[in-house]
Amino acid sequence: MKDFINERWRPILAHNGLSDFDALWKLKADWFEEPNHRRGGWSGVSRCELALPGGGTRAIFLKRQENHKARLWTHPVRGAPTFLREFRHIQHYRACGVPTLEPVYFAMHKAGKDERAILVTEELTGFVSMEDRVQRWLKDGAPTRPLRLRMLKAIAALLRDMHAHGIQHNCFFPKHVFVRVNADGGIEARVIDLEKSRWRPSKTVCAIRDLYTLNYHSQMWSRSDRLWFFKSYLQVDRLTPFAKWLWRTIAARSGRKRRIQPQALALGAKAGVTE
Repeated sequence: MKDFINERWRPILAHNGLSDFDALWKLKADWFEEPNHRRGGWSGVSRCELALPGGGTRAIFLKRQENHKARLWTHPVRGAPTFLREFRHIQHYRACGVPTLEPVYFAMHKAGKDERAILVTEELTGFVSMEDRVQRWLKDGAPTRPLRLRMLKAIAALLRDMHAHGIQHNCFFPKHVFVRVNADGGIEARVIDLEKSRWRPSKTVCAIRDLYTLNYHSQMWSRSDRLWFFKSYLQVDRLTPFAKWLWRTIAARSGRKRRIQPQALALGAKAGVTE
């Protein structure tokens, strides 16, 4: 597979002496996440600040892996680097118009018997994961409900768009959903960690999986907020028979595996924070 370089980033990479695979592979950078050692190899992530040709900096996430493979339908026997699947999903999401990461660089190279891969993406500047955002709210006070609902509306629109294209994320956790509140009050949502995404022929199949996952990992949201999100996703004001069936299906699955949450840890218990 030919090396991929985002044309917008080509001069920035060149300015930092990172125009090729070897330079990116040898770049000394602290681990943003400790390397994951499994599947017979390793995979790690670093956050790097790159200088811009005209001044200033911009951050990237540099992901490097060696002999860290998974079986793909295009590589059913020997497998291929897991970054290949992630990169393809990033391209597919973007081709469908679903907001996600912007790829900067991707390549796979061999070094003797070792198979290496690099995936570079642009940092989501100003975006905060919903997991981190909610934890901050629980500590310092939740924002007003109208702001919370506007965030939920943006996330619901993102998920609905994914499912309209037959995309099932499979790991739609709050830590993978990022939201930014812009200066004009507008709200943007992005989704990351696309490696396990799958195409499904039915929007309902996509919905059951992803809505269950999000609901199960969002027990600190009030039930009324979660129901509001559900109706926003379906674009209905009142629950239809299908909506009631879907809601009961998701609630039943969540109830069977619900994690115990302290009663005090509920959004809306405190107030005063606006973002």
